[in-house]
Amino acid sequence: MAVYVWVAQGRAGEMKKGETEAVNEAAVRTQLRRQGLKPARVKEKPKDLLEMLPLRGSVKGKDVVIFSRQFSTMISAGLPLIQCLDILASQEQNKAFARIIRNIKEDIEGGSTLTDALKKYPKVFDDLFINMIAAGEAGGILDTILNRLATYLEKAMKLKRKVKGAMTYPAVVLFVSFAVITLLLVKVVPVFQSIFAGMGRELPLLTQSLIDLSSFVSNNSLYIVGAMIVAVVALVKFYQTDKGRYLFDRMVLKPPVIGPLMRRVAIAKFTRTLSTMISSGVPILDGLEITSRTAGNKIIEKALMETRKNISEGKTIAEPLAATTVFPPMVVQMIAVGEATGSLDSMLTKIADFYDDEVETAVASMTSMLEPLLMVFLGGVVGGMIVAMYLPIFQIGSIVG
Repeated sequence: MAVYVWVAQGRAGEMKKGETEAVNEAAVRTQLRRQGLKPARVKEKPKDLLEMLPLRGSVKGKDVVIFSRQFSTMISAGLPLIQCLDILASQEQNKAFARIIRNIKEDIEGGSTLTDALKKYPKVFDDLFINMIAAGEAGGILDTILNRLATYLEKAMKLKRKVKGAMTYPAVVLFVSFAVITLLLVKVVPVFQSIFAGMGRELPLLTQSLIDLSSFVSNNSLYIVGAMIVAVVALVKFYQTDKGRYLFDRMVLKPPVIGPLMRRVAIAKFTRTLSTMISSGVPILDGLEITSRTAGNKIIEKALMETRKNISEGKTIAEPLAATTVFPPMVVQMIAVGEATGSLDSMLTKIADFYDDEVETAVASMTSMLEPLLMVFLGGVVGGMIVAMYLPIFQIGSIVG
């Protein structure tokens, strides 16, 4: 239904304005006459300019978390579904997300289920979200499901922030190191080169090597930048292929410090996701399929899909998980116990909580270890360049002395 703006004359001759949602203009005029008003002008409300803008990338995870939490609270309080969505749309500050919520409300008013309405926005609501909402609608526990979703999304965002925080400091230090080294090679070393050229003496090997490197960088800067851009584009394109993603994800799990951290992150995410879905009534096979797609690592995804295939053939969960050799024995044993005792969802939650703590500890230890190493690296490179520049001066000083 569209929204119409109207101007009408009241019983006392006063002019009134307003907005009405209706099927067409005739329906608005009929409704106004029933209220004792004489329609003067009725037209469809022009669409907001924001509605013409694309939605891609405009809704953040935090918006979905807040939406889920508030939606759950209102449903629990007994408010009708349409009224909940109307309130959420009116108070949402993200215009793009507010428009999506209004569209969902209109779809439901037109006869769609909440699940079908959410499926139209896969970039905002993923498979996990939609399948859990479907389970909540079928079981009449939509408020509980929304609350679980909000809790899951909050913990997933917290885990993501931890990993990002661990990677930010090394990335910044390496970027600063690269900038400083480039500046020294392009601006500082050529000044010393002109000074050494008038000395007429053979330069030390370290100094000459640095001057040669500086000359190469200065004379071929455009080619170097172009090669770097081509290399980055090629790597991104290769990563987007299945083979590239698989090789990259396998390499990520192998390094001494980063590997164990990324493995813990993947296990925490897998167990948290599967626990949330099983406790919400999603079938185990569907849960494993969705969990594999949201694992964020092709190695984990392949292991979970192999496990799903074996379960469909009648095996338990723990046995094929152990055969993949991707998951630690402790995880497999705890899942086996949970499966045997009928408390798989709670056991998976305990594993996720344990690995969340493990990730926090690993991030703290990695940060404390990388800080001095990066400082030593930066100091060693810059210090070595300074020593190389001053070596000829020291030699002259020793000769004069």
